[in-house]
Amino acid sequence: MTTTEILLEKLMEMEGCRLEAYKDAAGVPTIGYGHTKGVRMGDRISEYWAKEMLREDIEEAEWLVKELNVAKTEGQLDALVSFVFNLGIGRLTRSTLLKTIRDGGSKSQITKEFKKWVYADGKKLKGLELRREWEAKRFFE
Repeated sequence: MTTTEILLEKLMEMEGCRLEAYKDAAGVPTIGYGHTKGVRMGDRISEYWAKEMLREDIEEAEWLVKELNVAKTEGQLDALVSFVFNLGIGRLTRSTLLKTIRDGGSKSQITKEFKKWVYADGKKLKGLELRREWEAKRFFE
């Protein structure tokens, strides 16, 4: 089981592409489709490299999620990879979201846990609300 094209397309849509480094909502230097590793302000890339970086980031997040051994469907894998891509594996491993999934929580309980993660730098962001809604929905597809 691997992440799907559905996830790739959704991440491209949610992240948007910027070919020049910028600071994201949390103040982290970012480029392309949400790539943050080794990014310095002033960096520039091509559309080709933006997509390559996204694929690499998805691959890494997928590997980390698979290590948790909780995703049983492609939808669950896509949802959790999106979450990890956005917030990092550390936040997922320490979350009540993961605990609820492991404990066999209901659809409403798991959806509620996804929807807690809508803040950046202490501010509730509409983009994160939409992302968590998509992840919760995808988790059950």
